[in-house]
Amino acid sequence: MKLLSDDLLIESYYKAIKFNLSPEFIRLIEKEIHRRSLDVKIGKSS
Repeated sequence: MKLLSDDLLIESYYKAIKFNLSPEFIRLIEKEIHRRSLDVKIGKSS
């Protein structure tokens, strides 16, 4: 995940939700989004 650009990571997050991929995979993406402090770009804060 570290190789993905921020934009590609966020796009992957939305597509994972759209295609109803596994919750574990979505959580993995969310964890990386949070690590990069991009929560605000997806409308989440933790």
